[in-house]
Amino acid sequence: MSRNSRSLTTQVKEKLIQKGLEKRMDQLAKGTAIPLSIHHHAIPDSYTRFDRQPGYQQVRLMQDGAQRLGVESPFFHVHEGTASARSTIGTQQVINYGSYNYLNLSGHPRVNAAAIAAIDRYGTSVSASRIVAGERPLHCELENLIASTYGVDDALVMVSGHATNISVISHLLGPKDMVLHDEYAHNSILLGIQLAGAQRLSFRHNDLESLEQKLGRHRHQVERLLIVVEGLYSMDGDVPDLPALVALKKQYGAWLMVDEAHSFGVLGRQGLGIREHFHTDPHDVDIWMGTLSKTLAACGGYVAGEQALIENLRYLAPGFLYSVGMSPPVAAAATAALQILLSEPQRVSTLHARGAYFLEHVRSLGLNPGYSAGLAITPVILGSSLESVRLSAALLKQGIHVQPILYPAVPEKQARLRFFLSSAHSVEDIDKTVAALKKTLSHP
Repeated sequence: MSRNSRSLTTQVKEKLIQKGLEKRMDQLAKGTAIPLSIHHHAIPDSYTRFDRQPGYQQVRLMQDGAQRLGVESPFFHVHEGTASARSTIGTQQVINYGSYNYLNLSGHPRVNAAAIAAIDRYGTSVSASRIVAGERPLHCELENLIASTYGVDDALVMVSGHATNISVISHLLGPKDMVLHDEYAHNSILLGIQLAGAQRLSFRHNDLESLEQKLGRHRHQVERLLIVVEGLYSMDGDVPDLPALVALKKQYGAWLMVDEAHSFGVLGRQGLGIREHFHTDPHDVDIWMGTLSKTLAACGGYVAGEQALIENLRYLAPGFLYSVGMSPPVAAAATAALQILLSEPQRVSTLHARGAYFLEHVRSLGLNPGYSAGLAITPVILGSSLESVRLSAALLKQGIHVQPILYPAVPEKQARLRFFLSSAHSVEDIDKTVAALKKTLSHP
């Protein structure tokens, strides 16, 4: 073979190699490349494609089913303006039962002014975790006010209510510990337990006999044991027996944690929560948790309790330590809302009156409100997800906005409409709502 022939062969090989590499780069860019070491048939699509993931498949199944049945989605309605007893969806003004602005403090002029003043002084972000460079006077003011309101040593605020439960439970507990929780406990509680690696057992909803049986059976098998309940259950609007829970936790040497996301600002004559409702010593509950996004018209979560608990979380809880500090306008808004709550208890009494009035009329229609205490949350249990969606849509056409709660958020036989009441709802609002319910149920 001549030198020229060998040179030509070499050039052809180099061009083929170059084209092969270019082709592979193109395949990589398009996501169609075959791995060099593993044949592509060895990896199922379900491991590599988002549209093959179970969560997405579930969403598509629900959306396709609703479309076939001619049911409009009740989710992600775009609201204009402040979320209060009234709202605007598109061009339609509605009576709004979909927001937990229980005392009508979101949008209050003093709350808005406090947030604006905080922006003017501190900007919109503290731009660091609080332990590094994110601490501001606003944080301390809010935490001191929460602690004094509860009558405990100290408090700590975090940027997310959901993350507060996860951070607290996962930091305090480990694999040698156990959490006993009400079967209706919030998702954030369950995720916190999972991250902690602690053993988890549920007891029947508000059934303290079920709880005591599990305490007697398992307390000696673990080191730390935490009992977790909610102050006001967001799906059912009912309240646990706090004095009995305190007695059990003392008897069995456990910690008691109460999630007051929905009960603070709602329960008690002054809205101070479940401890005021039952006249309980605040030190009898080991961990008070709550959110700033409901009654307190802001966003985030808090923990309140003894100094050792709060200092532990302040210096070591990853959800606080490695997170940016709470935004200044959010902290300022929550502080202003809490100050108004403490100075205007008539808002709470109005909320109680509206809640009781609505519950009475729901029962008069022969509807099922479950175990609701008629304070701020009243469900209308229909027992069918499809019927709940249809009734929600029919009410919206009449200017009533209420969200359906569907399986799997609740068991299918417990599907419902969930009404959040506000002190801003008028008697006329409730009368109109009850009339619309009666009309819609009479002419489905």
